[in-house]
Amino acid sequence: MPSPETATAEKAAAAPAISLRGATATLGARPVLRGIDLTVGRGEVVALLGANGSGKSTTIRSVIGQVPLTGGELEIFGTPLARFRDWKRVGYVPQRSTAAGGVPATVREIVSSGRLARTRLRPLGREDKAAVSRALEVVGLADRAKDSVNALSGGQHQRVLIARALAGEPDLLILDEPLAGVDLASQDVLAEALREQVARGSSVLLVLHELGPLAPLIDRAVVLHDGLVERVDHPERLHDLACHPHDTPEAEPASKIETGLLS
Repeated sequence: MPSPETATAEKAAAAPAISLRGATATLGARPVLRGIDLTVGRGEVVALLGANGSGKSTTIRSVIGQVPLTGGELEIFGTPLARFRDWKRVGYVPQRSTAAGGVPATVREIVSSGRLARTRLRPLGREDKAAVSRALEVVGLADRAKDSVNALSGGQHQRVLIARALAGEPDLLILDEPLAGVDLASQDVLAEALREQVARGSSVLLVLHELGPLAPLIDRAVVLHDGLVERVDHPERLHDLACHPHDTPEAEPASKIETGLLS
């Protein structure tokens, strides 16, 4: 008979990357999430779709603790958020912004900051530097490593932010509108970067307004409307969803989210 410690470890290993049940949240006095259920399995790529104000960004910000839940339950890798401490397993790419926030820094310096959760402020070792170099290669910026981020285009800034997240070698990658305002060439690079990350076994949750080259990577699309899960759709319906998120009558109802009927 396994010990309690072994049983707990086995349960955590089998738990989904994200489990959100009945989640509610407010911004100011306005309810934004009104009872969301969302699961992201190990190695699964899930896209959140919906109109502006539907609760997409608030959902992922609640997962990383930036927006506190007012109700419901949230577990990351089987651990309630209040007790979760293993943040080195989670990579987060916020909505498009300048990579350095106006602070003079090189591309490599920004990407290297993605190792901080693992190094705990100690100098980067050989393994850390190798992870940074791999991340730069994946996003196609190895030749710009010594350049100032202020010299980059908008699409290249987004690549830097993704490389920073990848440098931490996360088991869960969360991205908020990674394609917004990014040129087609950079979108293709970002898609390839995510493809490699998924091949390594990472789980991915991302907010999208348009699917673009990421469509083939997505296992499941969860459509939000007014702070609730409106429905879940099969991957082959993703292009229709992106263009007309509220005009797809054949979509599966939200009641089937956790039943396994969409597998």
